[in-house]
Amino acid sequence: MFSVKLTNIIVFLFLIQCITATIVINANAAEATTLVAMELQAIERNDLKGKIQLILPKNIYAVQGIESNIYFDNICLVPNITNYIFDVNCSKGIQQMERWTFMPSSADIGSYPMMIEVRDETNEIIARASTVVRVIPKEAGAGQKIKMLLIGDSLTHASIYSQHILDLCRGDSEPQITLLGSHVPDSNCPANRHEGYGGWTAKHFITYYTGTARTGTYQGCGSPFLYEDSNAVPILNFSQYCIDINGGKGPDFVTILLGANDVFSATDDNIKRSIDEMLVYYDKLIKMIHDFRSDIPIAVLLPVPPAATQDAFAFDYSCGQTRWQYKRNQHHLVEQLIKHYDNRESENISIVPTNVSLDCMHNYPLNKTICNARTSEQITRVNNALHPAATGYQQIGDALYCWLKHALQPASSN
Repeated sequence: MFSVKLTNIIVFLFLIQCITATIVINANAAEATTLVAMELQAIERNDLKGKIQLILPKNIYAVQGIESNIYFDNICLVPNITNYIFDVNCSKGIQQMERWTFMPSSADIGSYPMMIEVRDETNEIIARASTVVRVIPKEAGAGQKIKMLLIGDSLTHASIYSQHILDLCRGDSEPQITLLGSHVPDSNCPANRHEGYGGWTAKHFITYYTGTARTGTYQGCGSPFLYEDSNAVPILNFSQYCIDINGGKGPDFVTILLGANDVFSATDDNIKRSIDEMLVYYDKLIKMIHDFRSDIPIAVLLPVPPAATQDAFAFDYSCGQTRWQYKRNQHHLVEQLIKHYDNRESENISIVPTNVSLDCMHNYPLNKTICNARTSEQITRVNNALHPAATGYQQIGDALYCWLKHALQPASSN
């Protein structure tokens, strides 16, 4: 009798060990299953469709030592974000009032699913979206020599996020980066170069010809990619451009940050037409590069939201534009860029979530001014609608840097 009981206990303990071993062995598989399940759950939104628009890129890239953020107002199209309750489900980072934030360490390297749900005052879920936080080792790409071409409008022309990329890519654990381009706004920093021009649209880069590209003043330059053919007709010629700026060799990476000027003046009646027109020229820009060399990775940087308050638009445009209208335009543009260019990594086209990580309240320019003419009391107001402060540009650079680290990992790690 005792022997039978002992045998049963041994069998029971053996089964417990088997179950425990199975759990350990399948830990990674379980995480992968969770990723798939969360993505499927986010897709199944028929009951939520039309209530509010919540948009998350499929990947949030992070690197140890670089703060990663998702600002809720940047992913949700509502007039007042404080009227809603956000619920972040992720094993990494913390949820604060206005954002999810995460400072990765070396122990966090890996991929982590995230689901964000939005609730109204009745606690009903009215929107949800999913993404994956991908933490990349600090050493990714260490020592690799790369050349990068940045294409954009005034956000690139400012030359701040480009300088931030150069600053971040210093040290033994970093790639050796060289920026390419004919536009050098600051002659004292010749390494900080790009093709960024204030006020430009995607159409400018495809059609704007003055005959003085890459020479003369910034205001007089046409598209750096247009050259006259044998019949004196301006045509896109990326091969000749590469000869002029890089001895005939193409860049290792190209980034494009465009959109603000393409949709700035749009209304709800014509925003779709404005975006469709932009995408025609955006596609031509990408095709021009890939016709030269199809293996060049091209990063589509999602356009950043405007400053957080109407004050900034009052400062820049008086009564000429409202923040809400531009925010609607920018949000719809992000939505269409994701639809158009997502899941095209096999074509060497990637989405970079620059739009989610910018603090639109604190990292846009601020100034103190009196509340009104009958008081000396002062208030701080945002005073630039579309152009961040240096700290905001650095957040854009952080997002680009993290994507670059991801792209420089061995193929087996991506």
